[in-house]
Amino acid sequence: MKNVPHTVTDAAIATIRTRIEAGLYPVGSLLPAQRQLSEELAISRASLREALSTLEALGMLSIRAGKGVYVTSAQATSAHPWRFADQSSLPDTYQMRYALEGFAARMAALAISDADIAWLEHNTDTLHEALACDELDEAAQLDFDFHMRIVTLAGNAAIESILRNSADIMKESQRMPFYRRELVLSTHREHSLIVAALKARDSAAAGAAIEAHIANAAQRAGVYFPRPPTPASAAFPASAPVVDAEK
Repeated sequence: MKNVPHTVTDAAIATIRTRIEAGLYPVGSLLPAQRQLSEELAISRASLREALSTLEALGMLSIRAGKGVYVTSAQATSAHPWRFADQSSLPDTYQMRYALEGFAARMAALAISDADIAWLEHNTDTLHEALACDELDEAAQLDFDFHMRIVTLAGNAAIESILRNSADIMKESQRMPFYRRELVLSTHREHSLIVAALKARDSAAAGAAIEAHIANAAQRAGVYFPRPPTPASAAFPASAPVVDAEK
């Protein structure tokens, strides 16, 4: 994947982080309202949310639905930083997957066979076992195989090439949500919904299910990425944001 610099967002992250570290925003304090902060930093609300999500993933902020954003630490405390930041940001990675895999799932529903469904069901059952036993490397590989099987079924060689050539980045983006141990089985449940939609040969539901899964996985990893509303997502809504739900 070609890296697309997030100049404005990165600048906002750096500014807010500097203010926290300098004590301008003390630990326990409430950040200014997002409207005020976005105007002050000359940044869009969407880009500001991305910056705040990144700082939350670093352990410096806590985003509380309906209550605001609180400073939780003057130093970054995340034990699991994104290892591929020099190639693609984590929000960009999830956004790319959302765009490509949603399309792939819609196409796969039109071509999937009973044998493919059996393979996906077996993979999903094995994933459950791996997650339950805390075998995160195996789970990440099973997760990658699951998604790539669907991409292969879509029959678009260009999309498959992009994702396979980014295999290490893909796997790491799939592993990141597993660090939320209390939510580790969410991936299994969401895969089950994807398989059910594919089994029904419901193209719209399959695409919406995989988009919801990727959006939820991103939230479990502590990041936000902007995405446009679509008729499919309205018909198959994502679950409530994980970050908000846990606060």
